[in-house]
Amino acid sequence: MRPSLRLLPLPLCIAFSLQAYAADDKPQNWGLCPVQDVVKPFADAQTLPDGIKIDNANEATDIEGDALSGTEANPVFNGNVTLRRGDQFMGAEKLKYDKSKEQYTAEGNIRYQGSGLRLVAKRAEGDQAKDIHTLHDIEYQLLSQRGNGGADSIMLNGDLGALHGATYSTCPPEKRQWELRAREIDVNTETGMAVAHGATLMVGKVPVIYLPWFKFPTDERRRTGLLFPSISNSSRNGFDIRQPIYLNLAPNYDATINPRLMSSRGVQLGAQFRYLVEGGAGTVEGTWMPNDDLRHRDRGLFHYAAFQNVNQYWQARANINWISDTRYFEDFSNSIDGLSQYTAFSSVGIYGRGKDWDAGFSADHWQLADFTLTESVLPYNRMPRGYVHWERKIGSGFVAGVEAEAVRFQHPSFDAGSRLDLKPWISLPLEGDSWFLRPTAAFRHTSYQLDHGLATSLGGNSSPSRNQPIFSLDAGAYFDRDTTVKGKDYLQTIEPRLFYLKVPYTNQSDMPLFDTQPLTFSWGQLFRDNRYSGADRQADANQLTLAMSTRMIRQSDGRERFSASLGQIRYFDESRVLIPGEPITEKGNSAWVADANYAPTDRWTFGASYQWDPKFNHTDLASVRARYLLPDDGVFNLGYRYRRSLLEQTDLSFLYPISPAWSIVGRYYYSLHDNKALETLAGFQWDSCCVAVRLVARRYVHNRAGDLSNAIMFEIELKGLGSAGQDTKRALRRAILGYNRDDLYLVPPQTATGQPTPPDTNARP
Repeated sequence: MRPSLRLLPLPLCIAFSLQAYAADDKPQNWGLCPVQDVVKPFADAQTLPDGIKIDNANEATDIEGDALSGTEANPVFNGNVTLRRGDQFMGAEKLKYDKSKEQYTAEGNIRYQGSGLRLVAKRAEGDQAKDIHTLHDIEYQLLSQRGNGGADSIMLNGDLGALHGATYSTCPPEKRQWELRAREIDVNTETGMAVAHGATLMVGKVPVIYLPWFKFPTDERRRTGLLFPSISNSSRNGFDIRQPIYLNLAPNYDATINPRLMSSRGVQLGAQFRYLVEGGAGTVEGTWMPNDDLRHRDRGLFHYAAFQNVNQYWQARANINWISDTRYFEDFSNSIDGLSQYTAFSSVGIYGRGKDWDAGFSADHWQLADFTLTESVLPYNRMPRGYVHWERKIGSGFVAGVEAEAVRFQHPSFDAGSRLDLKPWISLPLEGDSWFLRPTAAFRHTSYQLDHGLATSLGGNSSPSRNQPIFSLDAGAYFDRDTTVKGKDYLQTIEPRLFYLKVPYTNQSDMPLFDTQPLTFSWGQLFRDNRYSGADRQADANQLTLAMSTRMIRQSDGRERFSASLGQIRYFDESRVLIPGEPITEKGNSAWVADANYAPTDRWTFGASYQWDPKFNHTDLASVRARYLLPDDGVFNLGYRYRRSLLEQTDLSFLYPISPAWSIVGRYYYSLHDNKALETLAGFQWDSCCVAVRLVARRYVHNRAGDLSNAIMFEIELKGLGSAGQDTKRALRRAILGYNRDDLYLVPPQTATGQPTPPDTNARP
């Protein structure tokens, strides 16, 4: 994408898109532009609360002054003159009034407030009967927004105002970073819109564009109009332009039409409809391109996402996606978040939650979205799936529960079947102030009804089943003491924990693998009763986990300064339940699992995770991370990740404020395992009182084959008027841990789209 082409939308946006600006829900950042009154408030003027409006035509006119002269019919007021009617206020040094015509002329230190404006002028005249006022040589300020400026004159007629020889900006007068200069600006405070005639947009002292006419908002209400176009050029699509059209249909629903022209492909039409109803909301959107010139076929997409509360316990939810072909996301997606999706996932269901239960009834479906793969990699569809979880205290101290699931699996490439999984359990939790003991007994029943072809491949039994008892004992203690480190009071804890698991072996070779995979070994896996996800396999076990944790908590504010955990499983028997390709878990000790976090100051944070296998004397996993919080919202991150035979990566990212206005951003994400950069990002952002500019260059892996793409993201924002370019903040928040200090997460490129990792085809029966 060429940088020069990214600049083209700026004049076009200003010309055509400003009337729809308020459809953007993102708040303006005025952090470098403190609230100030360009025209100072008038102590003797009345300001009505928001939402209250007065019909001035039905209100009486009240005039006061220090001295009164003239005649009864034509009085002349002098000195500290005030004229009031409804929410209108005018102050002057001298005012002449014609009672029969209800007309006035005023001179000297004119101050006026009304019709959403506050202004000062040199002289004024008006007609109270017609509610028309003309003021000359003015400086004004909008009351509901930051807009301000000056004009040779202004004529006010109720909620309408016409400024002649006018300027408009949201910048303070002493820092006019952008300004609109026009022959005439018509303002309607009732609708929150203004129309400029013969206008020139100035950025600094440079005229950017001249426009004979255009419309722009003076507040943040949603309104029908053109949104900012997107213009780019690529070898894939050619010259590419999109012009969204926003339709403000009603307070609770709206629509956006998205015509798009790609010189190499043709014309695409997209649309989005959003609605909000009592207890629910939804979005419907889609695209359609008849006869793509490159693919020689019709192309399209459909998406529907919604929820609806049925009652206080139940909610219906839907997320439906469909694409016309497996190349759609590759050809038309402008995602800057990471890899293209390899599937389109859909689900619909009704879900409930009560005091002691949660349940759901749903269906989900997977569609292939990567032409390099076959449908054999798709997960099984669950059409339908029902589940219920119930738990309640019974008797004196006992807790009982049941986990149940019934699923019908389907797949376009394989025979499938149905599965019923029941797991009732009972526990007797015993605990004191510093200890707990939780023995739990469960019984797991899983049974199938398999299609003929699948049953034949598994030995001929179309109704295999499994019945296994599960016993676990979870015990732990909590010790703490007060301590002092460098003159500060801390609470130090030591928390030992034991977890014993016993599950007898049951032959499960005649059972299919629908949605089951081995779980990644981690701290949480030390205390689970199954090392598999899904219900197709229940691992046999005779094992004991020994773990220890410790923490240092600052007494003054509860901040955790240090924490460390260490644990290991002792296997008394080798595992006999396996899935294809899984290594045997032999007798002996598992890898040590260690995790530690240390915050020496409020700015520095260090963390590390480590897994070491003593049997083979090698490292299974290592992770080191550090974060430093710079002043003025800056952040610096450094990380290293290693998993044996799978990955070895380093990650450096930062936001460095050079000054309150200038900052630089960057990320370097490198795979030592593949000897290639996964993402390189560099750029700057300049944020002033009323103008913000962000320019970011990015090189990143964009598909599963590891191909690299380049992108230049440019965004300019004239605060209070509009912005042009890509949404750079979205990419920066994903790439830089702690960007803006409210987004402390990091999504690696391989899972950036939220799509699951393709299943291992070797695991299929």
